[in-house]
Amino acid sequence: MYKGKKIAVIIPALNEAQNIPEVIREIPSFADRIIVADNGSSDGTAEAARRFGAETVREERRGYGWACLKAMGALADEEIVVFLDADLADVPGEMQRLVAPVAEDTADMTVSNRFTPLMERNAMSPPQRFGNRLSVFLIRLLWGYRYRDLGPFRAVSRQALDEMRMSDGTYGWTVEMQIKAVRMGLRVTQVDVPYRVRAHGKSKVSGTVRGVVLAGAKILWIIGSFRVREIFGKL
Repeated sequence: MYKGKKIAVIIPALNEAQNIPEVIREIPSFADRIIVADNGSSDGTAEAARRFGAETVREERRGYGWACLKAMGALADEEIVVFLDADLADVPGEMQRLVAPVAEDTADMTVSNRFTPLMERNAMSPPQRFGNRLSVFLIRLLWGYRYRDLGPFRAVSRQALDEMRMSDGTYGWTVEMQIKAVRMGLRVTQVDVPYRVRAHGKSKVSGTVRGVVLAGAKILWIIGSFRVREIFGKL
């Protein structure tokens, strides 16, 4: 609990048994629940998570969003939800800086910004950097809000999260949430955070050409589909 607010941490994970124990260990003690959404792992990710005190749910449909949605279905009365990747690239110890604005009711959502001098060299591939920059540019162009990153490490009030009615099951999860936050007029805060090279294993996105292409295409499709629906909704 943080400042009287119950906190749930959702960690989508696919074959992250080597990383997940340290991710859990680094999470601040104020987190009331840690829910690891095992996205069909074959390396014992869920077992490793449970050994270190996390709850687990399993989602066989492959996709970041599907895993997050499955974990959201396990939420109870938590008032703030934190989303955190399982690769140890984010620094869980920074969580208080993301949670505080929401707990203090000065923000409905806090999004991490990884593009700082604290980002480790090679922590993000050139295609990732380009795709990220293009996405936030398009959001600013189409909706007028200047995001600096699509950082998946974020905190959001439970009420706002429920009202967003999240639906994307794959690579478009983060951008869907950020576009909906702007369109709903939510109070968004952005916090600079350090970002590390993943500790073990290969990224499901930047680690393969296919992952980079599919992620980029899906993010652009999400942005375009929101805009098209807005245009036709006004006709």
